[in-house]
Amino acid sequence: MERTAPGLLAVPPGRASAAGGLSVAADPSTASFRALALQVRAMGLLDRRPGYYRVKITLTIFAFFAGWALFVMAGNSWATLAVAPLLGMMFTQLGFIGHDAGHNQVFGTRRRNRLLGLTVGNVLIGLSFGWWVPKHNAHHAHPNEMGRDPDIGEGVALASSDAPGNGRGPLASWLARWQAPLFFPLMLMRSSGMHVLGIQRLVRRRDHASAVEASLLMLHAALYLTVVLWVLSPLKALAFVAVQQAVFSLYLGISFAPNHKGMPIIESAAAAGFARRQVVTARNIRGGRFTSFMLGGLNYQIEHHLFPSMPRPNLRRVQSLVRHFCTATDLGYSEEGFVESFRQIIHHLSEAGAATSRRPD
Repeated sequence: MERTAPGLLAVPPGRASAAGGLSVAADPSTASFRALALQVRAMGLLDRRPGYYRVKITLTIFAFFAGWALFVMAGNSWATLAVAPLLGMMFTQLGFIGHDAGHNQVFGTRRRNRLLGLTVGNVLIGLSFGWWVPKHNAHHAHPNEMGRDPDIGEGVALASSDAPGNGRGPLASWLARWQAPLFFPLMLMRSSGMHVLGIQRLVRRRDHASAVEASLLMLHAALYLTVVLWVLSPLKALAFVAVQQAVFSLYLGISFAPNHKGMPIIESAAAAGFARRQVVTARNIRGGRFTSFMLGGLNYQIEHHLFPSMPRPNLRRVQSLVRHFCTATDLGYSEEGFVESFRQIIHHLSEAGAATSRRPD
């Protein structure tokens, strides 16, 4: 069950909480986390895992192209729609590798991690790696912090009824009011929004790096559409793309949503130490190796936020140390089953939507 850390209040429906009365210097978790970080480094848990990633990347890319081979073998038939979910899932699995590359978990240099990220992100799945990395880094620096975490209020399923955009117009108010029932349906369009935001950033920047990224995205679009339209008639192609992208969006969404949705929202983290900000705003998902595989290691969200550059396979190894640290410093350690995490999210969004409905227009 969730526990609230001292100095950070859980969010009541329709209201963001504030971090108050606790200076970073006085935060008892700060010194303890320094000791934990030294222990983790001494144990080698921050060292790269080249063998693991060599096998992981090879098998994932092989499965990705095997899916496309099945697509071609199915030919111009409605049977190709049965292949679409498989390719949607492989897009997400490649996204997990891009996530690890964005955190410099895979290679020892930023250049090689960026090259991997551009390959799996821009070329294979068509999402801008250069847009996603700074956005995701901002989330890690300010998790669930109003006005600074770009994931707060992302899409239409807002984290609280005070999230940015509420009350600014009839559509925003309606979306905020119905955010709970719309949560899963609108998750189907998550990838579309990410495509658009990535392209918008490239258009605004217009530098050499953006030109390279834009070229890679156009390469992806050309290859993707050529293969799909070469095999399928236009109507079947449209259906295939819709199903494949919807599965990609839904799988990606349900992998990331449990991590922070429905967890405490804070107005300012200036009064709390690093460890406190990361722990109280994150939720782990209980499960074994299969859960870790399906969620790309994001089920160890607390460990990942405390040690974002830690290679994925080491998160399981550090969990017992982190849990002991959280218990000893009274930070709490939120860990739920997969289904229970979504029950909490929908309940939170329902309360936030109800609070919005009670407000005078």
